[in-house]
Amino acid sequence: MELFHSSMHLLSHHSSFMSPGTDFLLKPIFIRGFSGSLHLLLLFVLLVSWLWKKFKVGDGGEAPKEGSRNRTALYYRHTLICCLAVSALSVAFCLFYYFSWYKHVWSEEKLVTLSDLAIRTLSWGAVFVYLHSHFSSSGESKFPFLLRVWWGFYFSLSCYCVVIDIVLYQKHVALPIQSLVSDAAFLVSALFFIYVGFIGSKEGRDTLLEEPLLNGSRDSSVGNTAESNKSTGDATVKIPFSNAGIFSILTFSWMSPLIAVGNKKTLDLEDVPELDKGDSVVGSFPVFRNKLESERGALSRVTTLHLVKALIFSAWREILLTAFFVLLYTMASYVGPYLIDTFVQYLYGRREFEYEGYALVSAFLVAKLVECLSQRHWFFRAQQIGVRIRAVLVAMIYNKGLTLSCQSKQCHTSGEIINFMTVDAERVGDFTWYMHDPWMVVLQVALALLILYKNLGLAVIATLVATIVVMLANVPLGKLQEKFQDKLMESKDRRMKATSEILRNMRILKLQAWEMKFLSKIIDLRKTETGWLRKFVYTSAMTTFVFWGAPTFVSVVTFVACMLLGIPLESGKILSALATFRILQEPIYSLPDTISMIAQTKVSLDRIASFLSLDELKPDVVENLPRGSSDTAIEILDANFSWELSSPNPTLKDINLKVIHGMKVAVCGTVGSGKSSLLSCILGEVPKISGTLKLCGTKAYVSQSPWIQSGKIEQNILFGKEMDRERYEGVLEACSLKKDLEILSFGDQTVIGERGINLSGGQKQRIQIARALYQDADIYLFDDPFSAVDAHTGSHLFKECLMDLLSSKTVIYVTHQVEFLPAADIVLVMKDGKITQAGKFNDILNSGTDFMDLVGAHNEALSALDSVGVGPVEKTSISKEDNNSASTTGAVQKVDNRDVQDSKIDDLGVPKGQLVQEEEREKGKVGFSVYWKYITTAYGGALVPFILLAQILFQLLQIGSNYWMAWATPVSADMKPTVTSSTLIIVYVALAVGSSFCILFRSLLLATAGYKTATILFNKMHLCIFRAPMSFFDATPSFYRPKCSGHEHFKSNWGLCLLNDTAFGIIAVMSQVAWQVFIIFIPVITACVWYQQYYIPSARELARLVGVCKAPVIQHFAETISGSTTIRSFNQESRFRDTNMTLMDGYGRPKFYTAGAMEWLCFRLDVLSSITFAFCLIFLISVPEGVIDPGIAGLAVTYGLNLNMLQAWVIWNLCNMENKIISVERILQYTTSIPSEPPLVIDSNRPDHSWPLQGKVDLHDLQVRYAPHMPLVLRGLTCSFPGGMKTGIVGRTGSGKSTLIQTLFRIVDPAAGRILIDGIDISSIGLHDLRSRLSIIPQDPTMFEGTVRSNLDPLEEYTDEQIWEALDKCQLGDEVRKKQGKLDSAVSENGENWSMGQRQLVCLGRVLLKKSKVLVLDEATASVDTATDNLIQQTLRHHFSDCTVITIAHRITSVLDSDMVLLLSHGLIEECDSPARLLENKSSSFAQLVAEYTIRSNSTFE
Repeated sequence: MELFHSSMHLLSHHSSFMSPGTDFLLKPIFIRGFSGSLHLLLLFVLLVSWLWKKFKVGDGGEAPKEGSRNRTALYYRHTLICCLAVSALSVAFCLFYYFSWYKHVWSEEKLVTLSDLAIRTLSWGAVFVYLHSHFSSSGESKFPFLLRVWWGFYFSLSCYCVVIDIVLYQKHVALPIQSLVSDAAFLVSALFFIYVGFIGSKEGRDTLLEEPLLNGSRDSSVGNTAESNKSTGDATVKIPFSNAGIFSILTFSWMSPLIAVGNKKTLDLEDVPELDKGDSVVGSFPVFRNKLESERGALSRVTTLHLVKALIFSAWREILLTAFFVLLYTMASYVGPYLIDTFVQYLYGRREFEYEGYALVSAFLVAKLVECLSQRHWFFRAQQIGVRIRAVLVAMIYNKGLTLSCQSKQCHTSGEIINFMTVDAERVGDFTWYMHDPWMVVLQVALALLILYKNLGLAVIATLVATIVVMLANVPLGKLQEKFQDKLMESKDRRMKATSEILRNMRILKLQAWEMKFLSKIIDLRKTETGWLRKFVYTSAMTTFVFWGAPTFVSVVTFVACMLLGIPLESGKILSALATFRILQEPIYSLPDTISMIAQTKVSLDRIASFLSLDELKPDVVENLPRGSSDTAIEILDANFSWELSSPNPTLKDINLKVIHGMKVAVCGTVGSGKSSLLSCILGEVPKISGTLKLCGTKAYVSQSPWIQSGKIEQNILFGKEMDRERYEGVLEACSLKKDLEILSFGDQTVIGERGINLSGGQKQRIQIARALYQDADIYLFDDPFSAVDAHTGSHLFKECLMDLLSSKTVIYVTHQVEFLPAADIVLVMKDGKITQAGKFNDILNSGTDFMDLVGAHNEALSALDSVGVGPVEKTSISKEDNNSASTTGAVQKVDNRDVQDSKIDDLGVPKGQLVQEEEREKGKVGFSVYWKYITTAYGGALVPFILLAQILFQLLQIGSNYWMAWATPVSADMKPTVTSSTLIIVYVALAVGSSFCILFRSLLLATAGYKTATILFNKMHLCIFRAPMSFFDATPSFYRPKCSGHEHFKSNWGLCLLNDTAFGIIAVMSQVAWQVFIIFIPVITACVWYQQYYIPSARELARLVGVCKAPVIQHFAETISGSTTIRSFNQESRFRDTNMTLMDGYGRPKFYTAGAMEWLCFRLDVLSSITFAFCLIFLISVPEGVIDPGIAGLAVTYGLNLNMLQAWVIWNLCNMENKIISVERILQYTTSIPSEPPLVIDSNRPDHSWPLQGKVDLHDLQVRYAPHMPLVLRGLTCSFPGGMKTGIVGRTGSGKSTLIQTLFRIVDPAAGRILIDGIDISSIGLHDLRSRLSIIPQDPTMFEGTVRSNLDPLEEYTDEQIWEALDKCQLGDEVRKKQGKLDSAVSENGENWSMGQRQLVCLGRVLLKKSKVLVLDEATASVDTATDNLIQQTLRHHFSDCTVITIAHRITSVLDSDMVLLLSHGLIEECDSPARLLENKSSSFAQLVAEYTIRSNSTFE
């Protein structure tokens, strides 16, 4: 300080000695003229430099060296920003001086000052352009020498200006404050240039470090160019948000690199940086789980309160931080309304101190900036908390779904559980926007009342009463909305459950021609849902009306109270009150939304809490002994198990079993005897009533219905284990998978569709077996895995897998094939849930009737072989087959070669030949056509003009009412009012009521249009999906199909035009006061639009990534729920939990950075609008007194206070609309791009009602492939199936049997050739005409949730008597009669409360009801025992004696009594003749298949 004072003294002393001749050096005209000349010289040098470079390059000058972009000067970007800032500052001062002086006499000094600022603007702009266009690519590590010299001059000049200011101040010369501010600002910039030019330019920087942080790491960005997608656990990965400095966090600059990348290329997930550990589910979930467990204590039930406490605890720091920002924002937002009266009085001439105007402008501006910063960080942090809360809830729901007991699963279907994750957890995450609203409203109302009391005195009591009345009106509305929301969620659950089940089983629906019936079922469920939705949206519309009218109502009540109490209404006080009401409008308007959101969130939290309280699998069912601690692998003593604990009859009764390590145990019995339940109880899946169950060792399980994950075949087999190539190859060999993998274009890298949809039943089963074998467990449990494969493959699997690879392991296998029983050490015979017989095969053969029945049925089937003349088979035939040296070897080899060639050709032609492709993602800008289609969906867009008209009228009337109050009231008490008090209030009330009714009209129209749009889009999309070909379902997982919520999109999109309207209104009011505002508006709006255009590409792709990354989470969840038994049996729960967490973080990343990008943009727009507002204020205080009406000027400021918020909201809505419209784009993509199946009915070519009369099927050169880029599966089949005859189709797994059947039903259309039925080409008639005349018992027996009746007769075409008759024929009549509901007995999701064999019999019942002339059996008896198989065959022979029956079977006995046998091999007909003729030729392939079956059946495999 002493130094400063001494220097001041020295300067003043020196100045006193200055000669009169040098006085001009202190004159502003000299300083400004000299500065202008120097800047003009700079401009000239830059121009010459540009021309020199241009001509030099034109003459073939030396190009920059390769790699020269690798280094740039330090602080290059900061220098660019500083140049731009100096240019912007110069233009701002230039405009300010112009508007301050334009009504005064122009002097030379003023002209020179303006010229100096104008030249400064151009020269610094030119420096910016020069650095950006030339220097950035020059490779220099230092700034050019001449530029640094110029910066030295600029610094000297700036110092001189400041020194002169100080000297003049010492001489008591009055200086304009703006001159001091400009000189100080230019000196600061000059100091920066000196630093970067001379001190900080000693080292350069690698520009690769300036590249956007693709994976958040500055240090490793070079390496990351090769592999940008690093694992989340990598300790070296730096996260932009976590590593950002305070300035970067305040201004959201840490988002700039990502937005820069998005502006250069289409963003992909690997471009999006990782989440901070605290925001990722990996870091936040343990905290949440531990807190929830400590809250719950010993209670088994999770209450909503426990859940809320744990959620708050997991993010308490961020919640407190957002609370601080909300407090700051609320306080800052009321500074403007508080100061407006003072500002109006200042304009009127009442000034309290010299620089009051500048102090007011500074207060307004600082408050605006604080408000902007706090609001942006509040919104961002709220979304950050939302990402975290959503992630931990989904992880919790997922973990619960993995441990649910069977009874709990029956209470909640997979569709409902998925809804907990997609709807409820999402809603709780969204609530973070609203969590501070309840206390914020109280604070805002309190501050508003204080300001109003200052201005209007006791009239504030009326304001308080009116506000309380308005808020109390929320209570009934809130309750009503909660009720409607509750009902809406219930109906949505029911619809989602039905939809997911239908989409999962679309193949069977298409085969049976039921899809339209089930679509109408979905539409009916949707109608119930939309009934509640309609009530909900119209209640919301009424709420909107009430609360848009609320501020008007409050202001009318207040002004009337003022009039009655005799309180003088002055324009300043009224404007302050109006500004306060406008801010109060936000909490009052958002209050219904908040209450609605609280209601919805409470419903969601209740639902999640009730789900988390469901019973889990009891850990004490199985007592796991340490590995190797006992010789006994499995021991069950006096145990009773029951799926339903409330049922009086246990599922398994009096079970006693002891299995020593290395033993093979076979389990057999009739359909529904409890075989699968026995395996489930060993796995610990069935609740234990009594007894003990001990297990020693690890276990592996192969279920009866295959569970295959989406993903590569290799991933399915490894199932989390490390690759051991030798072991892997051995497992493939043992499971006969090598041949299949050779045929597949991508081998074991082939991507499997949802639930293994693009694999045959046999392939799925063998992949399951391979998965189990690769695990190298101690105990293996096989639930009838051989039923889905042909005889040869079954023998091979049994021999290679069970008897060879697993020779030292403990194996329990359920089987219906009697021939596999002799190899077992113990055979268990089950009946009615009891083990009726146990022992060696030969020992129990003669000791009981149950086993004799099974073996007898098998022998009866074998006797059929003798009746067709199968002679003794030489042992060599097996070795021949095993060595693949049968007579057909040459043909097979030939086919294989051709197959490989085909696949190679296909690979060359279509590099992406996978059947299952990644979800299609639109890229680039959303086209105008999407918006247009969307707007015109409801009533052809007829409501749109009325919505716009209502909004424009609302805006005009509202602005009119405020303008009226500002114009008609006096500025101060000593002025005479323009109109009487009563006229003032009457006109105001009339305008206010008119604006409220416009809002009512708009709200109702919006609700109607939104509701109608949602309904139309829903119906269109579902019709398109239900009419899609089966290939669409094979290649598209059901959870990638979009959900339709058009109502919400409609509201958000129309919010944009409403806000635009408001913004234009504000600009109009401000410009009416001072047209000069347009001069600053234009560059600011240009900058806003530029920012928006720069931001949109990144935001659009991030929004798309959110949608794309959500589907894998849901799909993984759905797969986990359906395969939870398998996952638990392999002890893979932790791996699946980790995968879920990884997927959740993959979904959270784009969500988090979308929020960051939004606030990055909004912050910049807020700053720009604050500049506009500041310019307007400075202009108003600069104009002479009396030029502008203070009341109208005050109105402009009142509106200007909201400008930054509205300007940001307009751009935010523009961006949000584009983000939201992406959902509509996806829906429209589904409605337009999905290919449709051929017509269901062709009216011009309908077959006769009696068609087909004979049922003759002719194939002519039939060629079939599943997709244009896939190889042929059927390669030119030509043959006939005689009418009324039985035809058996046999062949190895994957030979094309099921494909032929799918072609017959036109699930797949032929690539070439045709199929005729009774002379009619099936391609020429409608699909329903074809499929409804054919019957099929499919390979995968399917039952739907509902009743026995609805499963047998979904179209409601038959009487109860006919249904009972069909049930009796298929041996299910007695079983159904035992059930309490009889035909109305409940069937759970996927028919899980029925055994596999019973489901197969239900499918038989369906065809018995239908009585078609052509019947197809696709492995129809694979899941039933031999005795039941014989019964089914007898039933079919009896009831379909005059029908064409086409049978695909792995059991040779099922086709031996056929009239004709067709043997397929790799898509070609190898043999086609009667069984007897084929068997006569011992070298025929069919004879060899029969020989294998006979030998296998007579073999003990020992």
